[in-house]
Amino acid sequence: MSKSSPRRPFGGKSTGTVTVIEARVHRSWARNARMAFVLTAVIAGILAAVVASSYMHPILALFVAVAVGVPLGGIVWVLVRIWPVIRLLWWWTPEIILAGLLLTGWVQLAANTPTLVTLLVVALVVGIPAGVTPIRRRLVAWGWCLVVRHRLRVCFAQFIIANQSGSLPLILWAVPTPVGERVWVYLRPGLSVKDLEARLDKIAVTCHASTVLIERASDGNSAYVRFDIKRREVLTANVGSPLVDVIDPDTPTVEQAPPVVPTALDLPDVQAPTITLPKQGTGDRKSAKPAATTTANGTKPAATSADADDDVSDWI
Repeated sequence: MSKSSPRRPFGGKSTGTVTVIEARVHRSWARNARMAFVLTAVIAGILAAVVASSYMHPILALFVAVAVGVPLGGIVWVLVRIWPVIRLLWWWTPEIILAGLLLTGWVQLAANTPTLVTLLVVALVVGIPAGVTPIRRRLVAWGWCLVVRHRLRVCFAQFIIANQSGSLPLILWAVPTPVGERVWVYLRPGLSVKDLEARLDKIAVTCHASTVLIERASDGNSAYVRFDIKRREVLTANVGSPLVDVIDPDTPTVEQAPPVVPTALDLPDVQAPTITLPKQGTGDRKSAKPAATTTANGTKPAATSADADDDVSDWI
């Protein structure tokens, strides 16, 4: 989303377009710089006037206050005004330091050694990391850490609104992990962990990763969070067991038949014993009831020949 800007940030006409967040950031930091200048100049001037009035005339103390407050306010104004540039330099600090070291090393090597020695040293510096697998993997892992910091910054700048001034979260540092990278971030007002959890799928796409997890890195500060970026699965690899070395190779093996595992159980096939309940009294045969017999599975047993010989007339 963009809109036309009739004026340039430092004056003059412009027919180009700037994004809304860039214009808001510019206005916010300009306003903050002016407020910081005024507050610093006034507070420093008052303190300087109070101290100077003890040693000189109050009118001269006012001149001293102006001479002290205005320069200090100007210094604070410059620091606040160039903070976006300082933040940009912070984002690129690892790359700047690495490029400076490589350039300095090349210049010193080329100036103090013959050409053949220079080429040999460069070949060793480049060839050993490229040929040794552990070193190469370690360098690639640290390279992804540099890439991920910038990819997260792209996420924050594209679809995460930090606050009304448009200041982005501060990306601190990143380290490699067995599955990817881990990045620590300090959030700005207007963002929370829940807001970022709803966008983890988009962050994973931007970081060229499989999944991304976020959690608080401090129990006392909810703004300090940690991103875990996962690129590979390490739990699927085959791991050698140290118990194999403990087993005696001369131990004879015993062939065992595979056990038969039952797959179903049919209750009618179970031979349950018949249980006869005791009689409940010794009274008249007419008033007594026959003892009930049941089986263990709750079914009645089949009629026997003794039951058929009984005279049923006494029960009518």
